[in-house]
Amino acid sequence: MKKTLASTALLASLILAGCTTTGTNTNANTAIGTANEIGMNVFKAAIDNQCRIQIEKQNAWRIASVAMTETQEEAVKSKVCGCVSEQAPQHVTVVELGNAAIDPAYRTQLVTRVVAKSLQSCYASFTQ
Repeated sequence: MKKTLASTALLASLILAGCTTTGTNTNANTAIGTANEIGMNVFKAAIDNQCRIQIEKQNAWRIASVAMTETQEEAVKSKVCGCVSEQAPQHVTVVELGNAAIDPAYRTQLVTRVVAKSLQSCYASFTQ
């Protein structure tokens, strides 16, 4: 009788532990998903900032912006850099994002590379 009671108690403990572990994994997955989302939002903000810097350095932008008001310039920058920011995740790996989170110099290089890859195509699609 004592063995059966002990076995039942052990089985019940394992089942309850399994339920607890499942809840923890769900919370851990949610936390990881939230951290990834925050990281990607920070990355996209850095991409947007670098994009705006790069646009202003381009001769085509300097010529085109002469005929625009400040509001029009901002609207075009927002459209083009929004496009660049949306394309950014397609140009990086998880490993690169991890390295960028740790190393500020690497982050700068990564952001510059990603902006260069997608800026021309986005800019061309909005100026046609």
